[in-house]
Amino acid sequence: MATFLYKLGRLAFRRRHYVALLWVALLALAGVGAASASTPTSSSFSIPGTEAQKAFDLLEQRFPGGSADGATARVVFKAPANEKMTDAGHKAEVRAIVDELSGGSGQVSSVTDPYTANAVSKDGSTAYVSVSYKVASMELTDETRTALEETGAEARAQGMAVEIGGDALQAAPETGATEIIGVAIAAVVLVITFGSLIAAGLPLLTALIGVGIGISTITALANVLDLGSTTSTLAMMIGLAVGIDYALFIVSRYRAELAEGREREEAAGRAVGTAGSAVVFAGLTVVIALVGLAVVNIPMLSKMGFAAAGTVVIAVLIALTLIPALLGFAGKRVHGRKARQALESQAAGHHHHAGHKPNLGTRWARFVLRRPVTVLITAVLGLGAIALPATSLELGLPDDGSQPVSTTQRKAYDLLSDGFGPGFNGPLMVVVDGRADDNAKAAATEVADTVKKMDGVAVVTPSTLNKAGDTATITVIPEDRPSSVETENLVHSIRDTGGRIAADSGAEVLVTGATAMNIDFSEKMNDALIPYLALVVGLAFLLLMLVFRSVLVPLKAALGFLLSVVAALGAVVAVFQWGWLGGLLGVEQTGPVMSMMPIFMVGVVFGLAMDYEVFLVTRMREAYVHGERPGEAIVTGFRHGARVVSAAAVIMIAVFAGFIGSSESMIKMIGFGLAIAVFFDAFVVRMAIVPAVLALLGGKAWWLPRWLDRALPNVDVEGEALRKRLGDTAGADGGPGPERELVGV
Repeated sequence: MATFLYKLGRLAFRRRHYVALLWVALLALAGVGAASASTPTSSSFSIPGTEAQKAFDLLEQRFPGGSADGATARVVFKAPANEKMTDAGHKAEVRAIVDELSGGSGQVSSVTDPYTANAVSKDGSTAYVSVSYKVASMELTDETRTALEETGAEARAQGMAVEIGGDALQAAPETGATEIIGVAIAAVVLVITFGSLIAAGLPLLTALIGVGIGISTITALANVLDLGSTTSTLAMMIGLAVGIDYALFIVSRYRAELAEGREREEAAGRAVGTAGSAVVFAGLTVVIALVGLAVVNIPMLSKMGFAAAGTVVIAVLIALTLIPALLGFAGKRVHGRKARQALESQAAGHHHHAGHKPNLGTRWARFVLRRPVTVLITAVLGLGAIALPATSLELGLPDDGSQPVSTTQRKAYDLLSDGFGPGFNGPLMVVVDGRADDNAKAAATEVADTVKKMDGVAVVTPSTLNKAGDTATITVIPEDRPSSVETENLVHSIRDTGGRIAADSGAEVLVTGATAMNIDFSEKMNDALIPYLALVVGLAFLLLMLVFRSVLVPLKAALGFLLSVVAALGAVVAVFQWGWLGGLLGVEQTGPVMSMMPIFMVGVVFGLAMDYEVFLVTRMREAYVHGERPGEAIVTGFRHGARVVSAAAVIMIAVFAGFIGSSESMIKMIGFGLAIAVFFDAFVVRMAIVPAVLALLGGKAWWLPRWLDRALPNVDVEGEALRKRLGDTAGADGGPGPERELVGV
């Protein structure tokens, strides 16, 4: 592989004009496709194989025109103190609003009158109007949304509190300026790392081109493939991070090759042949982790994974082709002024002894080699302590109750809870399918009578039959809030009862609704976690065994990752569930951690964590293969890789942390979780635990059974075959030389 990539790097350098034009053309093509694409609609959320989804699909078939997947809104009214919503004046105002909403937009499917729909609280203080739309929330026009938002202006003037809940007001997430701040921090880190604006600008430029192509392609295909708004946000988050990192490693290696006195084209070829091999394998681990999300069998999650994996593939291709092409345009300016002067001085025959001073990576590696047990125990105990909150992990999906207290959705949620009880915000829909034995009405009556007697039930509405009379729906209001354990137990109890009734009468009883859907979603995510973990870690273990020709190094990499991801989950629980540092991070409302967070963090963080493992340990492996003792190889790996890996981690953390400013709680949580996980993995696991474990293992770390060594193909990530082909003996031991120290890699 190294030989192929070496040729590719040289070709891209030599034909740089064509390569640059090709990528610019691809960017322009994707941009035109995105600009000409119609506005994306809301992606449909489905959970195949669950009872809630089965009932939802049945409702769409048996109740046509019911807009089962359409947007909904609840306009909640609360009367002033000592007044009631049944007072004549308030009643007239609410009915005027009902008429206004009914005729205000062609997208409205139905509007209920609270005085005929029994939607007034027992004490008369609270009432609500239910609005159903023909289309999903993202398809609502601005006029429809504005009409809803302006509802109740006159009612407020009369002293009533009017708030609006439901998904009709849901808009695309806003990420704000913090995203730009993240990229700005990345730029500063690159300038400090390289000491050259040109070298620092290359990774940023290529990452933005890659993300531009990826996001534009996603936008162009959004309607065709039913992609949601969070799909492009995730692709941007990961695409920026890996795009900058992969380019950073290629540019660093190119500068190191130049410092050894190689010609520019030769240096570009060698940089792509060696660091490029690591980029390919690191990219493969990320792609495996993201594509593996399809195992969960939730279309939305699969699409997010595939889209993000696509941006990673683009980032790898750009690092292997566009970076060497741009390095050809950059000339000597890829070095900072001091480094250029040092190289010119070297060429003139003057040597600078300052270059022999060990850098920070070297000093840290030697410290760990002296005290491996102390470093290992401290790092493991530290991450273990941070992971403790993960034992209290509660999973759920965000609803209006998890919105900030300042929003109208949250105020409407609280008004309904106070007026009708906490369970009113999470009604359950029981669907009775009696088509088989033509007994829907009788079965529905039996179900309603049975459910009324259950613990935790506040209200059961009379059943509603469809036109054909073969399917009935019953609304059940729990006593507890939607995310409570009691409500979850109630859903399972109704389903168990439905199973018994089905056995007796032949009618099928299903439970659906947003609350039941959330419960099924959480259970499906939990059930998929272990198989997904086994698949991703197993494939990546095999991949790393190919790269490192070792059994223990990949095993150590996987265990270290698990430790960092559990610690990151502990931090997420502490911030988003317990509220620690919530004010600092803009978390206005605590609540359960998003159901997909554990499996999502496993997927994304595993792929990214393996980046650092590959980049850092391949340099150690390279030195070990070329004759250095195990301890010396660790120091060599840190001498060349620690600074660049640290810079890459800081950049990735900055990019992910930039998304903490998002208005969408899901994006905010993902941004924080990924940022803290990368911090733990890069600076605690890879910089402390990895060298400590390798120091304790010594030469055994690189042990591989002979039969396995013969069976595994040799992918030559170290570039050993490339060196033999080029007849390269100088520097084969990976020795730093004063020039390498001068450019800080």
